[in-house]
Amino acid sequence: MDEFALIMRHEDGKKVASPEQIQAWMKQTMDWIGGIAAQNKFVSGTGLPFDDAWVITTKNSKSIVTNGPFGEIKETIGGFIIVKADSVDEAVEFAKNCPVLQGEGNSMEVRKIARKD
Repeated sequence: MDEFALIMRHEDGKKVASPEQIQAWMKQTMDWIGGIAAQNKFVSGTGLPFDDAWVITTKNSKSIVTNGPFGEIKETIGGFIIVKADSVDEAVEFAKNCPVLQGEGNSMEVRKIARKD
C-alpha cells in the first residue's frame, strides 16, 4: 500500500468566507477525513494558515524573501492530508469527495509520496 498527499488548492486568496461558512466547511472536512480514517487509511494532515507565511524566490542567484502568500496570486494551498491507498485511483476517489471542491475554481492535487526504502 502506498501513501499519497491530497493537496487542497484554493483559487483566489482574496475571497473571504464568513465565520459561519468556515465553520460549516471545517465540519464537512472533518467528516470527510473521518470517513477515510474509518477505513484505516488516514495517515496525517493539516491546514496551512496564511499567518506567518513566506515566499522565497531567486533572482540573479540571490534569494528574495517576501511575506506571503499574496491575495494577487491565482492559487493558494489551504492544506493537505496524507492517505494510504491501494492505488492512485483509490487516492483520487478520496480526493474527489473533499469539500474544498465545492468552492468555485478550487482543486485537489493527488501526489504519490516517494518511498524511503
